Amino acid sequence: MSDLSALVRDLVVANRILARENVVDAYGHVSVRHPDNPHRFLLAASVAPEMVEEGHIIEFNLDCTPVRDDGRPLYHERFIHGGIYETRPDVQAVVHAHAEDVLPFSISVTPLRPVIHSGSFMGAHVPVWYMADRFGCSTNMLVTNMEHARDLAHCLGPNKVVLMRGHGFSAAAGSLIEVVRMAVYVPRNARVQMNALRLGGDIKPLHDGEIAARDGGYKPYSLETRRAWIYWARKAGCGHLVAEQPADHVHKPWGSE
Repeated sequence: MSDLSALVRDLVVANRILARENVVDAYGHVSVRHPDNPHRFLLAASVAPEMVEEGHIIEFNLDCTPVRDDGRPLYHERFIHGGIYETRPDVQAVVHAHAEDVLPFSISVTPLRPVIHSGSFMGAHVPVWYMADRFGCSTNMLVTNMEHARDLAHCLGPNKVVLMRGHGFSAAAGSLIEVVRMAVYVPRNARVQMNALRLGGDIKPLHDGEIAARDGGYKPYSLETRRAWIYWARKAGCGHLVAEQPADHVHKPWGSE
């Protein structure tokens, strides 16, 4: 199996996992940078993530135009992905989702913070993007062009997750398996933080040193990490698509070899 074919298969698995774990529903999407061309990325046609198959995957330029336009409907917010890839050469995979658990933190003064072990990978700082600040109060709140996307990517900055006020979140990572893991645990972390806030008093988020230690020891293709990927894939009914050994080189950042 070629690198590209393997990555397309993994992107199908990623869509199914995110749907099964209730990170996305009929809406939301996940993409990955092309393994051979850093100026392109792979994203499904406009299909509910649970229904994505290999034939749905389309190759896009960073301006979010399809490399081969065959007339299939495209996600309106595909620009989120192009804007982040354009701005962040280190990013290899992006998720956009509307998980309800994160939404309270997008409309309040209380910041979303990593408070659980598995939430450490979203980083210490999660900015909130206010679309109205730049584009006024008459938008439909969707990221539908590169100007919107670049402003969102600027707000994301060097961070891993950005909340979108009253809308959802976008996450960026160095590999597909990492961004899926992060997208699964961001809403879980938000639920724990919200429940702790209901108890009253101060919460105790993770220390910077704890976050750094977690990052320093994390290996996306370790047996421990693959265990979650395989488990989630089987729950989603696509375990048969998961290779015994990952194509590690497919997901390494461009130019890292």
